[in-house]
Amino acid sequence: MDKVAELQTIATQVRRDLLRMIHAKKSGHPGGSLGVTDLMVTLYFDVMEHDPKIFDINGKGQDLFFLSNGHTSAAWYSVLARAGYFPVEELKTFRAINSRLQGHPTTAEGLPGIRIASGSLGQGLSAACGAALAKKLNADNHTVFCLMGDGEIEEGQVWEAAMFANAREIDNLIAFVDLNRKQIDGTTEDVMKLGDVKAKWEAFGWYVLECNGNDIADLRKTIADAKGHLGNKKPVVVLMKTEMGMGVDFMMGTHKWHGTPPNDEQLAAALAQLPETPLGDY
Repeated sequence: MDKVAELQTIATQVRRDLLRMIHAKKSGHPGGSLGVTDLMVTLYFDVMEHDPKIFDINGKGQDLFFLSNGHTSAAWYSVLARAGYFPVEELKTFRAINSRLQGHPTTAEGLPGIRIASGSLGQGLSAACGAALAKKLNADNHTVFCLMGDGEIEEGQVWEAAMFANAREIDNLIAFVDLNRKQIDGTTEDVMKLGDVKAKWEAFGWYVLECNGNDIADLRKTIADAKGHLGNKKPVVVLMKTEMGMGVDFMMGTHKWHGTPPNDEQLAAALAQLPETPLGDY
């Protein structure tokens, strides 16, 4: 099996996991989680230098990932579990009382893989900037990655962090914006027109790349290109076009699955479109 096919298999399993997790607790955010699955799988199983066996909060000597749009936690938890950060069986506890797998990631429970609480939108890029500066101070030649939603970049703090990253020449940082053009109340066009997103990031002094965030081959190529821009005194952002609900036909093309869990019949229909994999369900 070639690398892209291997990653696609993992992504299919992650999509099965997250749908079952959200269905079991009748709570969660399937749409965006399905949309960002391909990126998370590509980062953790192909791109990032990381070792779940020696996880600590500082992450010295490893690449770091910060999830700013924390409502997509179900996808991240599945990826972390499948990558070996904690037992896959623990996915059964998603959103349960006293679980380490809260609806939005937190640090209080000490879940391996999580370094900041997120889901209060707009804050992740600031944290990523701090971590990237720390790596520079520690002479740690590793990369910091951060994922944001496109609805999230309506938050002012994102642009303060964007300005800061350029001013401080934070060139060991790669940010991603999930451009699915949808958010909880509708399309981004209806809620808050984003305008020319590429031009905005360029105006803030970032290298800007674009890709199809649901095409793993394109993701791999674009991330390799992004890494080639590191060390040149400018941060890098990848604008990745995705489809909310990717992989499940009736969840695609609408914002209505942003925070709506599938019922029994809908789960069965969704899983029928995502074939079982050798990894197996939890």
